[in-house]
Amino acid sequence: MKQTRKEEIVIVAAKLFKERGYSAVSMRDIAQQMDIKAASLYNHIKGKQEILSTLILHVARAFTNSTQQITSENSSPLTRLKKLIAVHIDITFHNPDAIAALNNDWMHLDGQDLLDFIAMRDQYEENFRSIIKQGIQKQQIRAKEPEVILFSILSTLRTLYLWNEKRGKLEVDVLKQELVAVLISGIV
Repeated sequence: MKQTRKEEIVIVAAKLFKERGYSAVSMRDIAQQMDIKAASLYNHIKGKQEILSTLILHVARAFTNSTQQITSENSSPLTRLKKLIAVHIDITFHNPDAIAALNNDWMHLDGQDLLDFIAMRDQYEENFRSIIKQGIQKQQIRAKEPEVILFSILSTLRTLYLWNEKRGKLEVDVLKQELVAVLISGIV
């Protein structure tokens, strides 16, 4: 499928945001990277803020939709937790530049986009938390502090894009199988 010019702009900007940070990248930098004039970018996008919103909210929606689907499944809490971890790995593996922006630049979002992102992030964390608590209640997960378990899992998952890039990219299926096993082994 051929990308639209707006999609191309977002992809190029995501790489630059990852390398330099949102604040350090200008529309001129994006245009230069694309080998076009800065003014022509505005034919496709309103500005840098729209790029950031498009990038972050797209990934946040992917996380939100996946976790809501998994959370509502009628399977054991442990099975759902494994699926949540696997889907996070999948999304990260396929969107490392967007994940970098989501982790590092979300605070630059404005207005309703910022509020929407925070709401999605909070719901995502609550879905994890709820499943962890259910797993503890059903004795499928050790009776440890749910917030510590949540912090441990999410800290690992949120920095996965950095680790995977530095260590050489593993096959996504191998990564999912091994990382899920390692993260789960400490809590069951």
